[in-house]
Amino acid sequence: MKSLKEILDTLEPLSDGPGWRGEIPENWLQGRTAYGGLSAAIALHCAMQSDEDLPPLRSAQVSFIGPLSGPILVTAHRLRRGKNAAFIQVDVESEAGLGLRCTFVFMRAIDSEVDYQTTTLPAFPQPTADDTTFKGNPHVAFTRNFEFLDRREGPNLLPAEWLRWTRLNEREGLDPMVELIAVGDCLPPAALRLLGRNVPMSSLTWILNILGPAPTTEDGWWLLRSNADYARTGSSSQQMGIWNSRGEMVAEQMQSVALFA
Repeated sequence: MKSLKEILDTLEPLSDGPGWRGEIPENWLQGRTAYGGLSAAIALHCAMQSDEDLPPLRSAQVSFIGPLSGPILVTAHRLRRGKNAAFIQVDVESEAGLGLRCTFVFMRAIDSEVDYQTTTLPAFPQPTADDTTFKGNPHVAFTRNFEFLDRREGPNLLPAEWLRWTRLNEREGLDPMVELIAVGDCLPPAALRLLGRNVPMSSLTWILNILGPAPTTEDGWWLLRSNADYARTGSSSQQMGIWNSRGEMVAEQMQSVALFA
């Protein structure tokens, strides 16, 4: 069993450019490919290593192009760096070819006359010592690296809505942004709630926007919400959010998912 920190620490820099070699261990697989949050976390870690004095992460655009497993090659390329923002593209390849392409946007805070935010906190309190949480699913390898508390039923819960408190089992030494993106993809596709059973599925794209420069939470717990507002002809689109333990929304997300049912 390798933790996320151990995976990142064992990445080997290439001698001829901004790239790294590493490996996806079996305990982080989701079917035949790496869990998407792990792939994105590796990519973000390498993006942050590829340039100096980057401002805070503001946005990630992730494309799940093909399966990733076993030995991987990670390459990072600066697309543009201006006065306020830096755009860095990261590709992750394995034996099957290109599996992941990410564009990360890092941007410093700037003075603005606009100061506005409106969010709704889902009614699902942070886990307490009296709650029964679970550590993963024995049939889904990557989930054993996390602890969960789910809410799938209850008043005001939409038909394709899912709520989940999530935290990594081993968080020590991780960059907060790497930890957050590793957690952010931990909900199954919300459209599965409409089916009531597991079916073959594949995430296609994932967009994550950070709301603030340095999200933090208590005891590693993050509240994830996902709601599919479209599911038809094998394609699903879902709106997602992440809140911290203080009820502050720290990220907005959107994901496109293929459902083979």
